[in-house]
Amino acid sequence: QVQLVESGGGLVQAGGSLRISCAASGLTFSYYSMVWFRQAPGKEREFVAAITWGDGSPFYEDSVKGRFTVSRDNVVNTVYLQMNSLKPEDTAVYYCAARGPRKLHSRKSQEYDYWGQGTQVTVSS
Repeated sequence: QVQLVESGGGLVQAGGSLRISCAASGLTFSYYSMVWFRQAPGKEREFVAAITWGDGSPFYEDSVKGRFTVSRDNVVNTVYLQMNSLKPEDTAVYYCAARGPRKLHSRKSQEYDYWGQGTQVTVSS
């Protein structure tokens, strides 16, 4: 079975940094576009960042551009999200999702078949 496991969440102060990871198994990782979503209390699940299969092009939601960096390591089947200059508004459960094989990413959470359990990121002011 496909499994996605997020890790690295925690509590940080505003302006701080955090790197979260998503380890994938049970799929041909390099053929899947990988995406990060987040969900804050009382809000809908929101697209954060994606990195495509193939050439690994990154995409970002406007509010995190310049602060977050998504990357992937196809050797160890892991996607990362480096989060810098964190704001209280970034507080959410961050979820990793996979779409493929050989499919481009989508900003719609409903179009993803595989999800991790999420990791909590809390940014205090």
